[in-house]
Amino acid sequence: MLKEKIRALAHEMLPTAIETRRHLHANPELSFMEHNTAAFIAGKLDAMGIPYQKMANTGLVAMIEGTLAASDKVLALRADIDALPIHEKNDVPYVSKFPGVMHACGHDVHTTSLLTTAGILLQLRDSFAGKLKLIFQPGEELVPGGASMMIKEGVLENPRPANILGQHVMPELEAGKIGFRSGTYMASVDEIYITVEGKGGHGAMPHTTIDPVLITSHLITGLQQLVSRNANPTTPSVLTFGRVIADGAHNVIPDKVTIDGTFRTLDENWRQEARKRIEKMATALVESMGGKCTVFIKPGYPVLYNNERLTAATRQHTEAYVGKENVTDLDIWMAAEDFAAYSQITDACFYRLGTGNAARGITSGLHTATFDVDESAIETGAGLMAWLAVKSLEN
Repeated sequence: MLKEKIRALAHEMLPTAIETRRHLHANPELSFMEHNTAAFIAGKLDAMGIPYQKMANTGLVAMIEGTLAASDKVLALRADIDALPIHEKNDVPYVSKFPGVMHACGHDVHTTSLLTTAGILLQLRDSFAGKLKLIFQPGEELVPGGASMMIKEGVLENPRPANILGQHVMPELEAGKIGFRSGTYMASVDEIYITVEGKGGHGAMPHTTIDPVLITSHLITGLQQLVSRNANPTTPSVLTFGRVIADGAHNVIPDKVTIDGTFRTLDENWRQEARKRIEKMATALVESMGGKCTVFIKPGYPVLYNNERLTAATRQHTEAYVGKENVTDLDIWMAAEDFAAYSQITDACFYRLGTGNAARGITSGLHTATFDVDESAIETGAGLMAWLAVKSLEN
């Protein structure tokens, strides 16, 4: 009967959950600036009587302990709370109040879901034994990421969780569906910043210059060899340069060009080698054409790995909650997630919550100005996480 109790509570709490989600959506805050968001979460936890402590400036970790029996089992549940620097274009009552800031990655849903899960578990404390750590993490969208900061401050200690679960919205999946992938799931990410210096001059007299624009064009093309000719074809790799600044004019060759990019892969050893190759190739190529080159590679998140045993068990419990027909397999995803930092330390499972609704036109992708969700998914997400928490501690 526990499953039905959780379903009933999730359904009963949905109206309040939608209010919470809409408040968060209308009041987004950028990474590591989530002061009002953290205060709002703290207020919700206070109202429920759930103890918590602050971490990483704007993060919180709360604790719920079951009363069924004495147990030293500990499970962590994680939600991220930050928004993105995107100007929202949705015409909805809960549109962002802050131009240029938007919950375009569903973190408002993640936070709402975990708060609702907390409310469900609080009413069912006599149905489980063990402790649940509820992690409300800041700064997922900005390297070095709030996960690593909270880990350094001891979020996975005293007590140490044996497992950690996290969920992320997926607009490509219809609301009510859940997606899983066991093993390597999401890519590492490193930020690349390169400056190519030459000698500027008149566009009509290129022979008197060392043209950094031309050099950079060769550099961008040449660096793609890292993927096409150096990476093992069986190892997914992505090298992308999305920002090129050559601040000259139609007839002015500038003194320097800057390019910003990202490198992603699913193999940590190749990741380390590729970073060395990028620096070596860039320096050599630019110098061979008469310029000077500086390369700065900012390490980002590691590969996200879903523990096979935990993922299999979590999937089995999910099928029991939402029905086997509503659980699907996921492909690898070359996006990055700082939940990966937790997966480097303890057994982790990061799964996807369907939030799309094609019939209602809710199909926009993550990180877009028109992203939105079918809010019925919050009932599924909160109830499922409560069910998974109880079953994980039980096992």
